[in-house]
Amino acid sequence: MSERLRPRDVAFLEHEDPTVPRHVATVEVFDPGASGFDYDGFVALILDRISFVPRYRQRVQEVPGHLANPVWVDDDHFDIGYHVRRSALPRPGSTEQLRELVSRIVSRPLDRARPLWEIYFVEGLADGRVALLYKTHQALVDGVETVDLGQVLLDKDPGVKVLGGDEWHPHRRPSPAGLLAGALHDNLTDRATALDTVRHAVGTAVGTADRLTAGAGRVLSGLAGRRPDRGHALSGELSQQRRVVGVDSALADYRTIRDVHGGTINDVILATVTGALRAWLMTRAESMGGLRQVQAMVPVSVIDRELEATSLGSQIAPHFVTLPIGEPSPVVRLHQVSYSFQAHKETGRAVAANRLAGIAGFAPTTFHAIGARVAAAEVRRDFQISITNVPGPQSPLYAAGARMLRTYPIHPLLPGQALAIGVTSYDGQVFYGINSDRDLVPDVDVLGQCVTEALAELLDTATGGRPTIPRGRRKKAAPKP
Repeated sequence: MSERLRPRDVAFLEHEDPTVPRHVATVEVFDPGASGFDYDGFVALILDRISFVPRYRQRVQEVPGHLANPVWVDDDHFDIGYHVRRSALPRPGSTEQLRELVSRIVSRPLDRARPLWEIYFVEGLADGRVALLYKTHQALVDGVETVDLGQVLLDKDPGVKVLGGDEWHPHRRPSPAGLLAGALHDNLTDRATALDTVRHAVGTAVGTADRLTAGAGRVLSGLAGRRPDRGHALSGELSQQRRVVGVDSALADYRTIRDVHGGTINDVILATVTGALRAWLMTRAESMGGLRQVQAMVPVSVIDRELEATSLGSQIAPHFVTLPIGEPSPVVRLHQVSYSFQAHKETGRAVAANRLAGIAGFAPTTFHAIGARVAAAEVRRDFQISITNVPGPQSPLYAAGARMLRTYPIHPLLPGQALAIGVTSYDGQVFYGINSDRDLVPDVDVLGQCVTEALAELLDTATGGRPTIPRGRRKKAAPKP
């Protein structure tokens, strides 16, 4: 029997539109070295490992009359060449060219008629390097039944491992009559399915009414000669296009700051983002209306039996943080961010960063996917930006013998929010992926530079000989992450 989509997965599909595509992306850069890593070898690697994530060969099938939630069915026309695409930059491809290519690709929604993922194999980078761009729909990866494909493609050593993927044969596509019979059976015998069907119908009606109201408002604004609301630097009416920026930094710098000022690596990263937002906003001409704080939603890993279990050994919960962008002192900003996480640490539910980093495979791709789902579920809450930081392994990983050098998580924008930031630590480095609306944030490259400068500002307070603790404040022992 085909598995039925859960209400949250259906919501991701129903709330998607051209201005708010609902996929999570990741950019990974590899050094092929002597491995001979090429497109054909990468396709062979995926075919060898895809059996570990069977939903990557399934698509969404609607039920006639919407008598129940859609179901996952095998794609009997599954085409690996469609999902794994070959692209190239003019040699030697620059970082700016790769960024522009990635920005165009992540702007496009996925095809609902096929399995909800794509990977681009990008050649032509300088020094013979290649990049992989993953796009995965939020409805696909839930961390319970399905992890991200990127988690099963990487190995801890450069030796090429052939795991012997299964010889796949798709199940027969269910007929409309079979889908109807299954829907009626589930509604009559499974109370949860019946409730989901009712919620789906109500949600569809409400969503249609909201879209009609919003559309009418845009039409009336156009007739009146008014431009769409472009909001301020962090919010506004989204366009269909995105800009993406990646930032590299050294993990050792964050550890130095933590060891001097206390807190955790996560605290230092959020303080760096706070300083970057502050500096970036100060470069902009428009007024922020006296805004001195930014409300951020930061998914955190917890142990909580009341939350949805995941296959990764922990649950992901929303945590709301006030980023003090009006505070001029970088050290005070760090202490304020640390304080906001203190209550979470004291609950005893927090999961240590080194435990997350030790999960088999490159689990950050799955954690980022779940974090994006958590952020989307909290969209009605009063926050202005989502920031997801996931620790990864501190030793190199390989795909078919090619060493992964960099990884940048790219989170989807939420309705009305102009920015989303993902952070991953890996092999002694910390990588930021900043996704932005192309019209609302045309200067996102400035924000990327501000991240580098904000980290340098914090590092200078730890190594430059200036006082590291505000007057009257006692230094606490620095806990390990």
